[in-house]
Amino acid sequence: MVNKKIVVMTASAALVAASAVTGSVAWAKDSGNGTTSTAPAVSAAPAAASTAVTQVAFDPKPIAWGKCVSASLKSLGAQCGYLTVPLDYDKPRGKKIKIAVSRVRHTVKKAKYQGAMLVNPGGPGGSGLTLSSLGQYVPDQAGDAYDWIGFDPRGVGSSKPALSCDGSYFAYDRPQYVPKTAKAEKVWLKRTKAYAKACAEAGGALLDNVKTTDNVKDMDVLRKALGQKKINFYGFSYGSYLGQVYATQYPTRVRRMVLDGVVDPRKVWYRANLDQDTAFDTNMDVFFKWVAKNKATYKLGSTGAAVKKQYYKQLHALDKKPAGGKIGGDEWTDVFLGAGYFTLSWEETAAAFAGWVHDGDAKTLKSLYDDANPQGTGQDNGFAMYLATQCSDVKWPASWATWKKDAVATDAKAPFMTWSNVWFNAPCLYWDSEVGKAPVVDGSKAPATLLISETLDAATPYEGALEVRSRFPKSALIEGVGGTTHAGSLNGVACTDDAVAAYLKDGTLPTRVKGRTSDKKCDPVPQPVVGKNT
Repeated sequence: MVNKKIVVMTASAALVAASAVTGSVAWAKDSGNGTTSTAPAVSAAPAAASTAVTQVAFDPKPIAWGKCVSASLKSLGAQCGYLTVPLDYDKPRGKKIKIAVSRVRHTVKKAKYQGAMLVNPGGPGGSGLTLSSLGQYVPDQAGDAYDWIGFDPRGVGSSKPALSCDGSYFAYDRPQYVPKTAKAEKVWLKRTKAYAKACAEAGGALLDNVKTTDNVKDMDVLRKALGQKKINFYGFSYGSYLGQVYATQYPTRVRRMVLDGVVDPRKVWYRANLDQDTAFDTNMDVFFKWVAKNKATYKLGSTGAAVKKQYYKQLHALDKKPAGGKIGGDEWTDVFLGAGYFTLSWEETAAAFAGWVHDGDAKTLKSLYDDANPQGTGQDNGFAMYLATQCSDVKWPASWATWKKDAVATDAKAPFMTWSNVWFNAPCLYWDSEVGKAPVVDGSKAPATLLISETLDAATPYEGALEVRSRFPKSALIEGVGGTTHAGSLNGVACTDDAVAAYLKDGTLPTRVKGRTSDKKCDPVPQPVVGKNT
């Protein structure tokens, strides 16, 4: 769920992989998919299934570990392989699929070994295969005692099969996001319907078996294959939801768990997206004020309001005449999306903004768009799997009239992302798969858990972290006070990162306080100081 392009925010500047929205994942729609709202015209909470769990009646074969293709993993001495699991857990002897897995082994002596640490970057749809490298970013070498396990969830990345529906879906100069006529509306509805149809044709039975609950079962089978009685888990954005569900269904199989960028389990997934629209608008105002603060460098306005006005002026102009014939108003919006996710992209985004306004530099805009929205055969995998999971996890409103009513109301106060978010998710109107019910999230039996969130996280708004804290009575919440970064732990903020290290080292958590609040307040991932790293 994150926001939707899949901005899969991992944990270190070196690991940030921007690509989408909703939640997540480096897909702007990540976890939290990514890519959360005002009260929409749907029930206050999705229908919940029982917490009772049927044990996974499948014993996996050991993973045949071998060399990795990724250069970064090779440099760490990682091992890679495949975990074979049932396509449909109701038919464990039926068709099998393969989950791509990587492992960076612990470096401590056997007596200090703390087990396997599974990592998920969010999305849904985010590739986590290279995240076995995450342990090196934990301070005080606290990550050295774990085997770090990266994996591509079913249907994603190097897993087999991997879903792709239409690699040209994010082609340049698409129809304007904001439909000003009924005809324009129909153009987008036809477009999203065609994408859903393409996915139905490409995905087949896979689409019925890529729910969050399927991914959770895969995690438990992976635990078995690794020979672990319990797992440790580090989940970003949508990955935090995987952790919540796993800990609810298999509480005795969790040892330690870090959830960063915490999904609100009450709002999966339609309401979560509406909340995101409002939250991203707030964060863009923070970004525009920062650009104004650095007016000597960017020369885009002396106030946040002036910079914002310039942003929308360019958007409307690009709707009429795309930059370089390719970057229209939609693409312009998407270029700026990362700035609402995390401060790490602010300098790059502001420079592209200024370069276009002052020098007509369309090349940089196109480069930023291409980085987040790759095109070509198979390049829509992250987006396709974002939809495949979110569209089938729970029921979405079946009436376009409901979507439109909520979009118009939200857009009136939060125009930055509302309509782009609508069209990003609109294939769910036509999705052809079995639809599940949101599992209950109840952490009352879960072990001590570390939660992390920044106050103005737009992809997974802070209220979600407070809600999960209330459902996990042994948890503690670290708040990056006033911050706008999504899922930004292990980015060099000592207050937060040292607390992560302490927890991974010996289970120490910040002292839990009374009330619906955070338990430890830290500085957020900082706003950049222009020119500091040049």
